[in-house]
Amino acid sequence: MIQIINTQIIGRNIINAIGYLRGYYELSYYFIRNISALHITPVRSVLYKQIYFTGIEALGTIIVIGTLIGIVIITQVANIVGLNAPLTGKILIWTVVRELGPLFAAIIIIARSSTAISSELSSMKINRELDSLRTMGINPIDYLIVPRIVGVTVSVFILAFYFQVMAIAGGLVFTSIFWETPFFQHLKGIFSTLNFFEVMVSMSKSLVFGLIISAVTCYQGLSVHSSITEIPKAATKAVMQSLFLVLILDGVITFISFI
Repeated sequence: MIQIINTQIIGRNIINAIGYLRGYYELSYYFIRNISALHITPVRSVLYKQIYFTGIEALGTIIVIGTLIGIVIITQVANIVGLNAPLTGKILIWTVVRELGPLFAAIIIIARSSTAISSELSSMKINRELDSLRTMGINPIDYLIVPRIVGVTVSVFILAFYFQVMAIAGGLVFTSIFWETPFFQHLKGIFSTLNFFEVMVSMSKSLVFGLIISAVTCYQGLSVHSSITEIPKAATKAVMQSLFLVLILDGVITFISFI
């Protein structure tokens, strides 16, 4: 009996997962086909607001975390292998540019914005604001979803870049001040390691993470039906599923890129 119940639960979870993935795909596909909606002035206004709330307001957090992460990495490397500029540069590129930049930017966006966006969309749907938009002849997906997907994706991309810059610069400045090591010697080691392929992998991760976070968040926000108690459930699903998919995609992209 217990085995039958467990099988039913597993089967139900698999069906739900397939349904979610299908929904994310359909929403992403619609976004790609209708990205031209950004030419409409009110839609662009929503886009600018989303970039401000998701990206610009998170810059301070990214700068602080990026700087601290860079200092921790360089301190640990120096304690293990000494102040080896070429090796320090390689480790910073491997850890910050390849992995931590896009991943931390995505996690910060999930923590700050996934709950807010999904809750906002859920509340609008339950309060029938989407129906009001349709009554006025406005497509709610074009007006609400397309600019949010673009805004979140652009924000992840920009924040990943700032995180990488601050982690590398913060770590190098720290070692230059407190350990009296030549700043430009370490900087030269980093640029000698950094190449176009590393940058492209980082950019690809940022764009993919931004797209999946925004698609999951918007889909969960629109998945509610009629009860206000569904709003926190949708927000929780948006955060957890975004984080889960980002970690999986991070591993997949890394494996494909560096095998």
